[in-house]
Amino acid sequence: MTLSLADPQLWASLLTLTALEIVLGIDNIIFIAVVVARLPKEVQARARMIGLTGALVFRIVLLTTLVWIIGLTRPIADLWGFQLSWRDIILFLGGLFLLWKGTGEIHDAVEGEDEEEGAGAGKAAFGAAILQIMVLDVIFSVDSVITAVGMTDVIPVMIAAVIIAVVVMMVASGPISDFIHKHPTAKMLALSFLLLVGVALIADGLHFHIPREYLYFAIAFSAAVEALNLIAGRRRRRRA
Repeated sequence: MTLSLADPQLWASLLTLTALEIVLGIDNIIFIAVVVARLPKEVQARARMIGLTGALVFRIVLLTTLVWIIGLTRPIADLWGFQLSWRDIILFLGGLFLLWKGTGEIHDAVEGEDEEEGAGAGKAAFGAAILQIMVLDVIFSVDSVITAVGMTDVIPVMIAAVIIAVVVMMVASGPISDFIHKHPTAKMLALSFLLLVGVALIADGLHFHIPREYLYFAIAFSAAVEALNLIAGRRRRRRA
């Protein structure tokens, strides 16, 4: 297929797909922010860059293997009328991982085990953090790439959209991580989002699709309420 930069359809596809990739990447940004918050400050930026670079490479590799990607949605087994595919398995396991990770982080934050065990004992190892980021990159990349394949059949457009989206994530992940690290209540909110996304992934794996608009509305509403609480708290401290 011949590409023409003057084709408005090409640019419309690129803009639409880029926006979708950025929206789908919100979950990934929140997870990365939570994971790197437990690392020493001097290696957090490096962990984010390595994790997001891995996401970019993995998504481009997936995009170049379209036949295999399409095959992920094909049933591999029929369990009492339930058509099971590799996509279902990946999403279900990814949802369980998010529930486990989010619950563990909330437990540590509430129980304060990190402070009791010492400053160094509670920090996640750099390699373990990268591994967790890469595992979730695989989970989130599957849906992202399948969405891209469904939007257009022009591979350069798909790759360009993925690159732009990941660059935006790289820029946004730093400020989001710093904000979550600075405000404990915002971290708890982010962990709650992870649990919500985990439930949505499990539901998708079981063929019960939860419209993402509902999830993002809930996230946006909660974030707006928390922003108002932070503003009110700052004003109270100034008056005091």
